[in-house]
Amino acid sequence: MPPRTIKFRAATVAAVLALGTPLLAASPQAGAVEPGPVTDYCQGQCDDILPPGENGNATLVDILGNKAFGTHPEHSDDQLDRYNGLVAGHTGLTDRKLADFFNDASFGVPQDQVESVTSPRDDVTITRDKASGVPHIKGTTRYGTEFGAGYAAGQDRLWLMDLFRHIGRGELTSFAGGALANQGLEQQFWPQAPYTEADLEAQVEYIRTHEGARGEQAMADAQAYVDGINAYREKSKNGRYFPGEYVLTGKIDAITNVGEIQPFKLTDLISIASVVGGQFGGGGGGEVQAALSLLAAQQKYGVAEGTKVWESFRQREDPEAVLTIHDGTSFPYAGKPGKARGTALPDAGSVTAEPLIHDRTGSAGTDRKAPVQAPAPLKKAQGIYDDGVVPEGSLPGSGSGAHKRGMSNALLVSGKHTASGNPIAVFGPQTGYFAPQLMMLQELQGPGISARGVSFSGVGMYIQMGRGQDYAWSATSAGQDITDTYAVDLCEPDGSTPAKDSTHYLYRGTCTAMETLEHTNSWKPTVADSTAKGSYRMQVRRTNYGIVTHRATVGGKPVAYTSLRTTYRHEADSIIGFQMLNDPSYVKDAASFKRAASNIDYAFNWFYADSRTAAYYNSGMNPVRAAGVDPALPVRAGRAYEWQGYEPAANTAAYTPFAEHPHSSGQDYYVSWNNKQAKGYAAAGFGLGAVHRGDLLDDRVAKLVDEGGVTRASLTRVMAEAAVTDLRGEQLLPELLKVIRSEPVTDPELNAAIQQLDSWRAAGSQRRESSAGSHAFTHADAVRIMDAWWPKLVEAEFRPGLGDGLYEALTADLATDESPSAGHGASGAHSGSAFQYGWWGFVDKDLRQVLGQPVKGPLARTYCGDGDADSCRDALLASLKQAVAQPATEVYPGDDNCRAGEQWCSDSIVHQPLGGIAQKAIHWQNRPTYQQVVEFPAHR
Repeated sequence: MPPRTIKFRAATVAAVLALGTPLLAASPQAGAVEPGPVTDYCQGQCDDILPPGENGNATLVDILGNKAFGTHPEHSDDQLDRYNGLVAGHTGLTDRKLADFFNDASFGVPQDQVESVTSPRDDVTITRDKASGVPHIKGTTRYGTEFGAGYAAGQDRLWLMDLFRHIGRGELTSFAGGALANQGLEQQFWPQAPYTEADLEAQVEYIRTHEGARGEQAMADAQAYVDGINAYREKSKNGRYFPGEYVLTGKIDAITNVGEIQPFKLTDLISIASVVGGQFGGGGGGEVQAALSLLAAQQKYGVAEGTKVWESFRQREDPEAVLTIHDGTSFPYAGKPGKARGTALPDAGSVTAEPLIHDRTGSAGTDRKAPVQAPAPLKKAQGIYDDGVVPEGSLPGSGSGAHKRGMSNALLVSGKHTASGNPIAVFGPQTGYFAPQLMMLQELQGPGISARGVSFSGVGMYIQMGRGQDYAWSATSAGQDITDTYAVDLCEPDGSTPAKDSTHYLYRGTCTAMETLEHTNSWKPTVADSTAKGSYRMQVRRTNYGIVTHRATVGGKPVAYTSLRTTYRHEADSIIGFQMLNDPSYVKDAASFKRAASNIDYAFNWFYADSRTAAYYNSGMNPVRAAGVDPALPVRAGRAYEWQGYEPAANTAAYTPFAEHPHSSGQDYYVSWNNKQAKGYAAAGFGLGAVHRGDLLDDRVAKLVDEGGVTRASLTRVMAEAAVTDLRGEQLLPELLKVIRSEPVTDPELNAAIQQLDSWRAAGSQRRESSAGSHAFTHADAVRIMDAWWPKLVEAEFRPGLGDGLYEALTADLATDESPSAGHGASGAHSGSAFQYGWWGFVDKDLRQVLGQPVKGPLARTYCGDGDADSCRDALLASLKQAVAQPATEVYPGDDNCRAGEQWCSDSIVHQPLGGIAQKAIHWQNRPTYQQVVEFPAHR
């Protein structure tokens, strides 16, 4: 669905309303006997939350009512106010008050809390609770349990699942209309996993035949899940209570009921998994852009000094970076080799992006502006510039490897520091804010399955993050380097001289044709999307070394740069790890949990808590690289530089063993906010330096642990306080003020601004309302000044010394700013997540160098004022004066949701509609979308 607005044809609306609600009546509920409960060792001390609400389906009447009167279907928004309320409510939070802001995540539903019981088969019941409408699925057979999971997924996310299987196939505009947001989604995701149907079927077969008994069981479970989805699909269509978006997009006629919801199949699950895994579980890549900034540094300073300068910004192993494993344990991986082999830097000025879009017609015609507006909720910074557009011809993988969507966080404290003596965890994934949500809550109880939590819609055979009978687990995006860029030599079959656009390449000595993969999308106006008729063709070229992203010359010879990630062609193999996490006979302690997590191929940090142990494991298919290969830069294609044991047919290779992945049990505490995992585990991109968002958690949790007696409420308070804190104000403003105040400031206007900033800093540098519901920040002027000042001060501090070319190349690697109100950066406007990507660490090191303070892992040069303290002060004051003069209407220019100058609104979280129901904006907080607060007092 196009975001935000839906235009309705008056005749259609009138016809539907005339027919009344029987056309789209509520789903019938069949009575059934609920199976007995399982033992719940959490004993009422597990809570969770997932805004805006569990119900993500809306009939046409529901959608019309929402647009006309602001009404919401039941359970579609009942978790929103509780989630929002923690901003004001966390300061006085107690364990007892947690229930005001979280759901009770206990197993089962008390009899007096049962809202409905549905039995789609004799061997499964779906019991929904009154409080939130969460489906509690209990089966007497394995097939029935998984069938019930699919049926419940259809009840809660049918339209969303349909949307995402089309996104994964690059067919969204043909399915839902040619709106720019839809074009942006399919152009973002399809090129990173451009599979044919045969490719998708091969992945299903690979799991079934290469993963042993668990693989066979996984595919049987997946088939049962699909069967359940299809059962609900058919019943809702026949009963006329299907999602109203099918009418609005012209799939079904509202009056005659003619039309079809296409059946789901196993390959749809692979397609959906490719979107989810690529968005949240990737890592690395971006080596072409890194090479361009290295060349810019070498051009300015010479090869030796330029490389030194570049490495100081690259910060592969910054000794000041916040670590998840902070006990000194080292896990060497993907570091800089002593002497690199095979590095393939492009010739200066030779790089061009591989075209993606071709043959525009109609509303997609060539007379249109070339860049396609990227949808802020789901975009990655890779290939997306700061103005939020995907340049025509760019492909995912062209930007910085650090710019992966992450944002999830985790806080765990071991039992020796808690009031109860049991570990406590507050953790969850940040997957953006959507209506309906990308994930759905459910409980699964059946043979070999016992868990409650969230799963991504359409791949919910198992709980992906949640709790078992006596343990809970969650994840954050890890982003370690599992994607490499190869420079493949181009050739012509007849032996003639190749050009940059040649479509053949040398593979192990043979001139081989690139495989051309295409998708043509066309659309016409619908009720939901009035975009005029149009079409275009997406095209990528695939090699045995991955997808072609750029063309260039290296040493004067033409090459194609390709992007190859280990999880390509293995989008759903991680199903084995999730199956284990849901199996109470497998996960019994921290050690078995880590083994289960090691079967998840995507790059994630996994966290675990039971009544005895807090633990951590980093998952991912980390390739074993050839000796001497530098993973931060493009490498020549060829056997000498391939991953060890690489076979292209199924994209398999040798991977680092279990023990070499960062892992730990029983550390005093763990924090993760997409920061560096451990000593020696090299950063996959720019930005893991001396100041990171993870510091907001680490400093607070360390203090809490030192004080002792940690409770669920106190750990939640720490998370919630960090969630409304401005990283720049807390971590950088003290140094900025120290430089500025090295001499008296004589300008009265600047002095007033400095006092405002200092008062804000002293009060905690928070972006919070002066009172709940006021929509006005305390210290509003200081927040405005900081928002205006930061990009100006970074440029004033670094551009003069670096020069235009190098500064622009480095800011292409890492954007300077990602404040909550920013409509740029990796997460876009109104998305909640902030301060993941920025020049925080660079500014910190540079200012400390100016002040003469000790710096571990310093920048190769001092840039502010060319190292002169007085000149640095003058530059900062000049940029501050510009910021003070900038009116709020320019700092917060307004958008579809806010008028210019509306500060609170600019920060606010907006649940981006992926269907016909809209939600109100809520207060900004830098917090997981789904979150658990758990403490187990007992164990099996």
